[in-house]
Amino acid sequence: MAEQGETCRILVMASGNGSNFQALIDGVASGSIPNSRITRLIVNRAKAYATTRAEQASIPWEYFNLISNGFLAKGEKDEAKMVEARKKYDAALADKILHLEERPELIVLAGWMWVFSSDFLRPLEAAGIKVINLHPALPGQFDGAHAIERAYEDLKAGRITHTGIMVHYVIQEVDRGDPILIQEIGWEGEELDALEAKIHAHEHELIVKATAKVAGEIVEGRKK
Repeated sequence: MAEQGETCRILVMASGNGSNFQALIDGVASGSIPNSRITRLIVNRAKAYATTRAEQASIPWEYFNLISNGFLAKGEKDEAKMVEARKKYDAALADKILHLEERPELIVLAGWMWVFSSDFLRPLEAAGIKVINLHPALPGQFDGAHAIERAYEDLKAGRITHTGIMVHYVIQEVDRGDPILIQEIGWEGEELDALEAKIHAHEHELIVKATAKVAGEIVEGRKK
């Protein structure tokens, strides 16, 4: 096992159940993600079960939300105010991360339901912090929300014969950052629920492999 100074510090962000977060916890514990530590979890939904997983693994966590933390009034519909609030939230979240006692070197978005603006990404990039995301589609297909449902409709219609998943670097264009790892997943005529279950099963493995790859590159990069 590497000394603490030789480990990659990983911060995970999640919005819901946190099954991919659990896969990362297990991956670090088993050595599948070597020379790494998960230093913190951030959630943006108060009832995210990911927080329970963090507590069970003795990982510090915090809740940081657009409305609850005062960036946007509940029920606000004014487009300009919403855009401004999102920018302020993103900037504040980046600032929060940059001033953590244990500043991460890698941020893994594991089911994080929020699209970041440059107000979040630019300060982290300047600080050399990498941000990666798991997306249940292949590069260039079904960017954004409801990717599995949209793939399912195209599979049924015969427009595509397979779908897939990827872990990619996060840039401002949604799901358009350079892929780190890609996995194709075939369709055997199963219904949407079964397809979702199959995809999620592969996600856990891919997010662990991709995190291990990037964390390894970060640790190796220090030696150069």
